[in-house]
Amino acid sequence: MYDAIIERAACAISTADALLIGAGAGMGVDSGLPDFRGDQGFWNAYPPFRGRSFAEIANPRMFMDDPEQAWGFYGHRANLYGSTTPHEGFNIIRRWAEEIVGDYFVCTSNVDGHFQKSGFDEDRTVEVHGSINYLQCLKGLGCSRDTWSMDGVTIDVDEESFRAISDLPSCINCETIARPNILMFGDIGWVPMRVAAKEDRYEKWHSKVKSSNVVAIEFGAGTAIPTIRYECQRRSKKLIRVNPRDFHAPDEAISIPLNALEAIRRIDELL
Repeated sequence: MYDAIIERAACAISTADALLIGAGAGMGVDSGLPDFRGDQGFWNAYPPFRGRSFAEIANPRMFMDDPEQAWGFYGHRANLYGSTTPHEGFNIIRRWAEEIVGDYFVCTSNVDGHFQKSGFDEDRTVEVHGSINYLQCLKGLGCSRDTWSMDGVTIDVDEESFRAISDLPSCINCETIARPNILMFGDIGWVPMRVAAKEDRYEKWHSKVKSSNVVAIEFGAGTAIPTIRYECQRRSKKLIRVNPRDFHAPDEAISIPLNALEAIRRIDELL
């Protein structure tokens, strides 16, 4: 099933001059990471938050009103992402990008750092919503433009209440509580400089390749926040959309209604 579609995708990749790799939350599902699609998905992953929305928890107000609960949620995610091995599809895609196509950029809404963990070039990766692997001051630009690595920072979390039970990280400048350098809901305190620098590199790359045959392959990008879907559609000569649920795509696109890893393996058999 889907043999003809898979063959079209493999042909598009093998003849591409540059590859734009787009990824949403669905890319991490095959690694065992939770998909927060809808409140039910969020509550299944974090039962103590039942009755509260993802937008309410993933919000800078939580760090002001209840920092232990906020860091319980983000600390648990940081621990989970750090201890999870990215699925083999990441390495397969990197081989396509480096050996078959030869030029690429990654654009992802994921904050887990799994592309870099899989060996993708940091300078060829833009995480449009930031990264859980970097911190900033809760005061945002009211303190400084600084972001810094979370390396060496460990948050102990009570697995029943999802509250932090260890010391919370603090700002390197003013000692206010630190928060992840992630763009949250209703976020006026996000420090965007790290992502802005990456976006600048991405724009320069696109300016270099836009007149050539740019193929975008997009994995698990949903419609609720369609940033990655729009980006891949508008930047490419040919779009390959891989999504088991939100697989609808423009008429000229290649739509593959499979999970990311299965689609990657099947395309790779032909490449």
